[in-house]
Parts: sequence; C-alpha cells; structure tokens
Amino acid sequence: MTDEAAPMTVPQGIPAVEAVTHPPEPPTSEVLIITGMSGAGRSRAAMVLEDLDWYVVDNLPPKMLVPLVDMMTRAGSSITRVGAVVDVRGREFFNDLNDVLTRFSKRGIHYRILFLDASDEVLVRRFEQVRRPHPLQADGRILDGIETERHLLGAMRSRSDVLIDTSDLNVHDLAREVRKSVAEASHEALRINVVSFGFKYGIPLDADHVVDMRFLANPYWITELRHLTGRDAPVRDFVLGLPGATEFIDRYVAALEPVLSGYLNEEKRYVTIAIGCTGGKHRSVAVSEAIAQRLRDLGHPVAVTARDLGKE
Repeated sequence: MTDEAAPMTVPQGIPAVEAVTHPPEPPTSEVLIITGMSGAGRSRAAMVLEDLDWYVVDNLPPKMLVPLVDMMTRAGSSITRVGAVVDVRGREFFNDLNDVLTRFSKRGIHYRILFLDASDEVLVRRFEQVRRPHPLQADGRILDGIETERHLLGAMRSRSDVLIDTSDLNVHDLAREVRKSVAEASHEALRINVVSFGFKYGIPLDADHVVDMRFLANPYWITELRHLTGRDAPVRDFVLGLPGATEFIDRYVAALEPVLSGYLNEEKRYVTIAIGCTGGKHRSVAVSEAIAQRLRDLGHPVAVTARDLGKE
C-alpha cells in the first residue's frame, strides 16, 4: 500500500477549524470585603449587594473567608461573587484580616475592599438615634469607641479600593454609590413582574400598578372561546383585535416608561403590574402577555404570571 497524502477537506484560503475545542473559560470569581466604621452604613451596603445577586455574609471572622472562597472557586459552584462584611465586631479575630488578604494575593484571588466612613459628629448622632452603644466603647463614651475603632481600621482604610464617606448621604444615596462602585451594567435593570388576575378573586396584595381590562368585550360569552384562555391564539387574537385594545397597550407602556425610570432613580428595583379582568382567564391574560412583550422590547427583564388561571 502506498502512502497517499490526506485529502484536502478545507477549501484553500479558509483556515481549518482547530481539532480540539477548548472549553469555555470559567467565570471570574470576585470577593468584596465590606468594612469601615460602625454606623457608616455597612449593613445597607450589604443589602445592596444582595439585591445585585451577590452572596453576602455578615460579621464573618476573617479566617473563615478562606474556606468560603475555596467553596466558591470549586468546580461546579454557581456562586462567583461573594461580599463579606468584616469589622471590629469580630474583636481579636479582625486582626487576622491582613494575613488572609495576603494569602488571597499569593493565590491570585481577585478581591476588593469597600471602606465606609463618616465624620465623628455624624457617627455619634447615629448611635444616639438608635440608642445603641458603640461596639468598642465599653464603659466609656461613644467618642471613645469611635477613636479606638479609627485606630484599628487605619491600615485597612489606607489599602481600600473604594472609600465612601456617608456623612451627607441618605440610604438611597448610599445605595447609588455602592452600585456605581461594584455593579455591572447588566444588573442595573428594573425587574418587572406582570401578573394577570380576576377581580372576583381579589387584587394582588403586592401590586404596584393595577389595570382594569373589563372595558373590553368578554370572550367568555362566545361559546367557541369560553373554554380557552388568553394564552390560546383564538382568544389572544380576539382580545387584541377589539377596538381600543392595542391603543390602550401602546399608551400604557408609553406612560410606564418615565415611571420605571423613576423607580430606578429611587432605588426601587422590583415592580409588580397587575392586569385584571373578571375571572383572570381571558382578557387579562392576553393583555398581560402583550404588555410584557412590549416591555421586553424596551430592554426590561419581565416575568409573567397568570395567578388565577385554572380556578374556573
């Protein structure tokens, strides 16, 4: 048998596809250390991170960060971003934080430090308002605890990646600053839930907006449509083809745009729009699907729920 050259399987001028397909790169793990002065807003910052789908732990001894991050970086873990509130409440354990961060650096683990601060005057006022002692004041004054804490946190403040002074910030301002510091643009969207319902079963308790579709003719009174729902094409086409239906949807979604933008500015990240008809089977279901699609076209993540479908 004579050796023959391998047949040409790729046209000339077109590069051959690599024989080995490389696996996709694993998502980059990220660790955020939230620390700073007591009363400066650490708990609020932690809640903002939770809203951004971070895995957040509070008052964690620094040495526990190592096994926590090991669990996060393990193959198959769905957790890629961890926020850990570490502060002087850990008492002598807090002193381990520098050593832990050094270990992270040696292992190539990406981390950032978010440090929250405020003036002594503001911190004193906040502790007096909540009528709680400073964790380090012992038998002394609030100012004594603040002074001790500033001394303990001096080095960590100097090496922080993000420093936020909350002296003149309200809770909404602080949330915006934290989001600007750590959030990705993809997580800034408002989450919308559109739920259809029947008025005879009651208005959803968590509704931010309630829309009444009973001004449209009811498909229930059409024998061929009665057994179907608003998710079926014949009912959907009938409802959306009624006079005023499409015009209402267009105008309602247009009216919602400045409202949804305002919610984002005011740090309201979840909204429920309830679309109702008599039984929650025909009109409300068809219109809720149509409104949800319009909102998706505008770039909003939308979930649709038919609360009362199947109750009849």
